Amino acid sequence: MLDPEVYHRLLTDAEATSAPLHAAIARIGPIAIAPPIHASVAERLFVEIVNQQLSTKAAFAIWSRIEVAAQAEGATPRDLFVPGYEAVLRTCGVSANKVRALHAVREAEARGCLGADLGTLPHAERSAVLCGIRGVGPWTADMVGIFHFLDPDIWPVGDVAAVGALRHLTGRDDTMAIAARFAPYRSILARYLWRSRDAAPATGVAA
Repeated sequence: MLDPEVYHRLLTDAEATSAPLHAAIARIGPIAIAPPIHASVAERLFVEIVNQQLSTKAAFAIWSRIEVAAQAEGATPRDLFVPGYEAVLRTCGVSANKVRALHAVREAEARGCLGADLGTLPHAERSAVLCGIRGVGPWTADMVGIFHFLDPDIWPVGDVAAVGALRHLTGRDDTMAIAARFAPYRSILARYLWRSRDAAPATGVAA
């Protein structure tokens, strides 16, 4: 579970920011920070690239087809992300640009750009490395930082859901300035905003 001191700090900062934000965090209560679900940065990037600009349902369907195709080859999904399997991936629903991006992640991994030392870098430096890979942008780098490296202090400025929820709960548009109040726990703030959005009724922020 979230460290009680961190939770108390979030509540204090939220109370000083806006009553609705404070109420949302208090209603959710201390959250659990789940460990990374992927074995490596590359595995996380593969999924993020396939998921880009797709609904959850569509992304799940495409990834499921990739898994079936890999099993038919006696392989794993990552084994298809190399030259020679383009037609297979296109049949699964992966666009040509995403196929090239998946290849680029495999190449970056082979060059040693995605090793364990990536986790020791400050987020800005890590993001620069990740964004140097075809198909990886700032939003993806932020998601990797938050969910794979568990960096506690990233404000995902390009995330529509987090930014929209913060605007909704504070009535303000300058979300970077608002989020700065919560440093060094801006990633934790974002997690609460995502949860508050998911829990909102259809007529609320989720709409």
